[in-house]
Amino acid sequence: MTTTQTLLSDLYDTPEEQLIEQTHQLRDELGDSVLILGHHYQREEVFAFADVSGDSLKLSQQAADTDAPHIIFCGVHFMAETADILTANHQAVYLPDLAAGCSMADMADAVQVKQCWKELSTVINPDLCVTPVTYINSTAALKSFCGEHGGIVCTSSNAGKVLAWSWSKREKILFFPDQHLGENTALAMGVDESAMIIWDPEKPLGGNTAQAIEQARLILWKGFCSVHQLFKAEHAQTMRHNHAGIKILAHPECSREVCETADFVGSTEAIIQYVEAADAGSKFAIATELNLVNRLRIRNPEKPIWFLSPMVCMCSTMFRTDPQHLYATLLAIQQGNRSNQIIVPQEHKHWAKLSLERMLNLV
Repeated sequence: MTTTQTLLSDLYDTPEEQLIEQTHQLRDELGDSVLILGHHYQREEVFAFADVSGDSLKLSQQAADTDAPHIIFCGVHFMAETADILTANHQAVYLPDLAAGCSMADMADAVQVKQCWKELSTVINPDLCVTPVTYINSTAALKSFCGEHGGIVCTSSNAGKVLAWSWSKREKILFFPDQHLGENTALAMGVDESAMIIWDPEKPLGGNTAQAIEQARLILWKGFCSVHQLFKAEHAQTMRHNHAGIKILAHPECSREVCETADFVGSTEAIIQYVEAADAGSKFAIATELNLVNRLRIRNPEKPIWFLSPMVCMCSTMFRTDPQHLYATLLAIQQGNRSNQIIVPQEHKHWAKLSLERMLNLV
């Protein structure tokens, strides 16, 4: 066993109350030298230690604004990469569990996107007429690609603004890796579905004809969130049948069918604000990650809240960050060990930062 593995093994044998107490003590000793960022999908016992909590947009802004020398990102790999891109060279970003990834981010890689760009060039000139837009749930390499090709990053909070900006620059958009966020956002903006095509990276020309590419305004990458795709329109129908007056809230990573049946579609931050602003007694069924829904239920006891799906839809990679990994990361920082530091290669950092700054300047 490595030193880290031995430590984690010991921590899992430590009673939970003792571990939480030790974590608070260690956190207090480190003081302002450490900033802990916690995504809304984190488990409650980790989320409780966050100095700042939020969705991808809010945490990106915080990463760009902080002066803390050590930043622990309780989230997944692409989020820690984003923080490293936006922070100064003297700052270090850590991911408590290096295995915390994102299945959606894995659905588009730099090789595939570059091949897509090359294939598009056989039909159109993408450098003149296509703005590449990557959802923040993507690798630093894809953010770099967007920066270098006049493109931009978006989150579920600002996708509409980003699409509007992108169309103001060029007539077409290549949107990756999440098909549903791009489609739902464009439909809400009044874009006709006939102006959209799906790009399947496993097929020549993404499975499209040259004519379809020439006519499209929005090219949607075939990708999805493994959690949000589990929600179905029939789940909403069942909830409405069983609970009169209930409102359905959905994240835009859900399918078009789910979003069309919802009373409100918005990012995690927007869903939280919607619930908190509602009158006591308001009833909700929410289509997003389980930890967030459970937290909303606990914090709004006067408002009945249900998870939309009858099945458990939890982000297993977000769940990898547990109190043991958080404590181990804090201890490593105290000891001057940067084993869990996330470092984006310099070859990607410049262009990726440009694409992120374009997004942040729109907010």
